Amino acid sequence: MERSNYRSLKSGKAPDGTNLHQPCTFTNVAVDSPAISVMTDLRQVTAATIDSDVSLADATRTMISRGVRLLFVTGSRDVLLGLITARDTAGERPIRLATERGVRFDELRVSDLMIPRSEIDILDLADVLHAEVGHIIATLKASGRQHALVAERDPASNTTRIRGVFSATQIGRQLGIAVQPFEVARTFAEIERALID
Repeated sequence: MERSNYRSLKSGKAPDGTNLHQPCTFTNVAVDSPAISVMTDLRQVTAATIDSDVSLADATRTMISRGVRLLFVTGSRDVLLGLITARDTAGERPIRLATERGVRFDELRVSDLMIPRSEIDILDLADVLHAEVGHIIATLKASGRQHALVAERDPASNTTRIRGVFSATQIGRQLGIAVQPFEVARTFAEIERALID
């Protein structure tokens, strides 16, 4: 059905100083805000992925270019093989592993240091939807990790899919707290101290 009563909208000229709106991936939150408000939703943000045979240097470059500290290691058809973090590629672990194996650092691959899928803890989206930011902070602190993955089961295919990611650094930003990305204990101490103040 075609309608002919549409009118054009009024337009004007762009004034001096007009600039582009920048995307905002987060809003400020409080500890009792819904947990979902601090989750990076992979339905809205494309997951940062990498192949398992890529060098650690290339993995680090990918993280820098994507502005993330975690990459999903995927195989064919985007099947999750594991994950690797900036801590894995730039910490002391790769140096220790290279020394143990008697190889050069640049010979190490993502597969050498990634956390395999079988060792990845996941949170259920249904639980996250009923949780608050404080629950996520407590969960990250209890695991001693910077990140937590959120999964949901696709009823049509009966497969589990990673739906989102929680990041201690991101949560700190949204709470208005500057946190140290690699020092887990210090990160949570800063968050807790800011929440008490």
